[in-house]
Amino acid sequence: MDRSFIERNRLSTERIRLLAAGLTDEQMQTPVGEHWTVAIVLAHLAFWDRRVMYVLDMTERDGKLFIPEIDIFVNDLSLPLWAAIPPREAARIAIQTAEELDRRLEAYPPALLEEIFTYNKRWVVRALHRNEHLDEADAALKP
Repeated sequence: MDRSFIERNRLSTERIRLLAAGLTDEQMQTPVGEHWTVAIVLAHLAFWDRRVMYVLDMTERDGKLFIPEIDIFVNDLSLPLWAAIPPREAARIAIQTAEELDRRLEAYPPALLEEIFTYNKRWVVRALHRNEHLDEADAALKP
């Protein structure tokens, strides 16, 4: 399996860290789209990275791919909860979760990781999901 995901994930985690460190609390409340803010983007990333950690836990426990039944409506249902998280706490959770997930993916059993990747490469190459939303946050923050 191509292990370039390790560096891509590390760079996207660093991007989260740099974004959070460079913003004021007021900037963290900058709208990103109609309903989101930069802080909500960070909370969203933490949530979905934690979902992947759950997939890793259950897949490793069972010795075969575990596919959780979560649909896209989870974003809409979670929005009020994410909005209630203080911006700096959303940043802390996003960074901590991304770092933990990056370490887990790097050390994960290769055969199981390959099975997960084959089913959904975005569960392994977290940079794909992270960078998509970080690009949106960066665009919203441009003057």
